[in-house]
Amino acid sequence: MTQPTLIRREGAHLRTALGLANRSVPVLPLRAGKAPFGNCPACRDNTCGGRPNMKTPGPCDCPRPCHGWAAATTDPEVITGPAWAPGWKQAAAVAYHPGGIGLTVVDLDHADAVAWARRTLPATRTVPTTRGEHWIYRGAMPSVNAVRDGVDIKSTMVYARWLGPGSGTMTALPEAVRALIAKKPSPVRPVAVPLAAGGGACRHRKPAYLERGIAMAEQRITEAVGGVHATVYRTFLAVLSTHGRCGCLADAHAARLFAAAQARGESARHCVDAWSNARTALGM
Repeated sequence: MTQPTLIRREGAHLRTALGLANRSVPVLPLRAGKAPFGNCPACRDNTCGGRPNMKTPGPCDCPRPCHGWAAATTDPEVITGPAWAPGWKQAAAVAYHPGGIGLTVVDLDHADAVAWARRTLPATRTVPTTRGEHWIYRGAMPSVNAVRDGVDIKSTMVYARWLGPGSGTMTALPEAVRALIAKKPSPVRPVAVPLAAGGGACRHRKPAYLERGIAMAEQRITEAVGGVHATVYRTFLAVLSTHGRCGCLADAHAARLFAAAQARGESARHCVDAWSNARTALGM
């Protein structure tokens, strides 16, 4: 099928995607419910084993990442190719990777969040959303959800819905937005770590042993380049395997790991699930 024929058949979303790609904006199709399609036939419907909502790349054997923000591309051959053809037929929206073009989207999810932004942040380009607004700044930064009520930061390693070019002059990413990560971390749900049946021998003869292990785990999560969800799970598994059977691992240690994961975009629920799955895998 020729590209013009495909464009006529698949409609406005595909035309929008190709127009954005032509302006060097990496794009991907979204299903209803804001979940993306894979760009690889073998991974369609998440058969590769990535995260259930496919919002970040999962472990798979594809020659390139095929889920979520990592699937976003400017290549018209991929956009109009056979792997994405079913996606455009069912697409409910077009998404793009803000960090991939050096942008940050402050996603304001309701009227109170918009009012806060107008009082607090420098004016920039704004795009109306269903319930609030996207404020778009020049400059990339880590993406973090729920930095305050109704406010998400979407930049690197995430996608955002394309809702039009918006209005106003785009300005440089201000320190007030960067500071939201440091000053307003996502709330962390503490998790109690029970002793294994019958207890276990304590290896932490010095507090520094446990402290060093937690610090290394935080660093591993923070420095993850891709597949953050899988990295978080493997790190939790390693920490629990080494430090979780004698009772020395406390809620405060779990909270530090959860905070590191949430700073990389993981939700509290995903942290709890990863921690629980790791404990189950270890028979704890």
